[in-house]
Amino acid sequence: MALAEDPFASTPTQQWQRFCELLWHHDDLGFWLDVSRMAVGPDLLEQLRPRFAAAFGAMAALEGGAIANGDEQRMVGHYWLRSPDLAPDPGIAAHIRSEVDRIEAFGRQVLAGSITAPTGQPFTDVLWVGIGGSGLGPLLMTRAFQSEGVGLPFHFFDNVDPQGMSRTLAALDSRLKTTLVIVVSKSGGTPEPRIGMEQARTRLEARGGQWGSQAVAVTMQGSHLDQLATDQGWLERFDLPDWVGGRTSIMGAVGLLPGALIGADLRAFLEGAAVMDQATRATRIEENPAALLAASWYAAGEGQGRRDMVVLPYRDRLEVFSRYLQQLVMESLGKRLDRDGQVVHQGIAVYGNKGSTDQHAYVQQLRDGVDNFFVTFVEALDDPADISAVDGEMPGDFLDGFLQGTRTALLEGGRQSLSISMERFNERSLGALIALFERAVGLYGELVNVNAYHQPGVEAGKKAAAVILDLQTRLEEALAGGESQSLEQLQLRLGVESPEPLFWILRHLCGNDRGYNASGSWAQPQGLRFSRP
Repeated sequence: MALAEDPFASTPTQQWQRFCELLWHHDDLGFWLDVSRMAVGPDLLEQLRPRFAAAFGAMAALEGGAIANGDEQRMVGHYWLRSPDLAPDPGIAAHIRSEVDRIEAFGRQVLAGSITAPTGQPFTDVLWVGIGGSGLGPLLMTRAFQSEGVGLPFHFFDNVDPQGMSRTLAALDSRLKTTLVIVVSKSGGTPEPRIGMEQARTRLEARGGQWGSQAVAVTMQGSHLDQLATDQGWLERFDLPDWVGGRTSIMGAVGLLPGALIGADLRAFLEGAAVMDQATRATRIEENPAALLAASWYAAGEGQGRRDMVVLPYRDRLEVFSRYLQQLVMESLGKRLDRDGQVVHQGIAVYGNKGSTDQHAYVQQLRDGVDNFFVTFVEALDDPADISAVDGEMPGDFLDGFLQGTRTALLEGGRQSLSISMERFNERSLGALIALFERAVGLYGELVNVNAYHQPGVEAGKKAAAVILDLQTRLEEALAGGESQSLEQLQLRLGVESPEPLFWILRHLCGNDRGYNASGSWAQPQGLRFSRP
């Protein structure tokens, strides 16, 4: 099978014809997708039709409730979050609608001051504790839609970096008494949100706050976190269903709750996604934007992910979008094995920030360097009315000029790119944009025969971290006796295959004044120097 077609070997007239053939438009959404500058065309689409027919069938089965995550025997139902009628069970549909109503009501009451902090004052801030999609989704929502002075300011614990925690808590300080703390963990057992929660609670109570009256849980019903919140009388609990993965949870409480607390239009957000979902159910590739997107990725990477995806959204409000796509695309498609158990090492690497900032950062290499990428341009056509011309110059004109200029430069350099244009940037269009990529990821996974809905590599990293933490505990116990020991002696004593992990753990401990033994002397394994500053 020919994997790609040359989009560059054509006259301007032929390029215009390609543009007309490969431009998708949705009038109601005010949305355009142009893949004419990608290595995809009628011949390749014709060859891919049998694969897409199977992919469309798999997506229909997914929406119908088929078990998609075989590792955990789970359905994958994020599409139901914006179209509850699709859910395979009426109880699930009713639950989805109820949760949206509850989230909207909670947001209104907090912003109106009818739900207050224990002091009786209105809540002043939100501290959001979540990792991965549970942090990126809320970050995208708040960066995209929060206006100055509207809603509550958001602060994030999306890492276990102690310096980051220290800065965030210091910035809140006395306002911790009026800070709403939202803890997100599907299972309730993920270490990062648990550690962040414990740090937040300790500091909040030290500043006079009352944890139970200020804490909200977003978790799976019946999870450890859900039980904890129930037992301790937390302010509120919202569901993170078993059938929603973190990287596709933005249409549930993970994205809707922060949206409600900044005054965003949740219904428009969900509606935009639902309308795009409907468009991406078309079974003719040329009429399906997600299929065109997936086919373009397939052609660019020759079915093996051999080109990276560079994401350049030309709006400051979308600066987090490339990070959001990193998890959605790379966690879904980055797989060692295909569904048949064959080693394939599939995936598409994603990076980027925003235009025109990144033009100055790396467009030189994009045009003239190694040809191992394709660019995804994202633009919104609307400019705010309060930014008017100064000396005859409109910032929006320059922004558009930079985008079109970069596209032209890449075309002249023989580099592939695709463009997504939105007539207006608002909650509805962002919902549509996210839905487009979610469906494209699912279709691409079917094209390359990988399961886009499990993440064994992530679980392997968590297990390896747990082993290291257990080893650290045993190492500290071994050092507590006070005797001098070489690294080799510690290796034998602890029964590890290599001394290397001991080296890294000791370096961490000594860097934090924790590498000394009971007698007060520093542990100095043979050949290494760990000394007090």
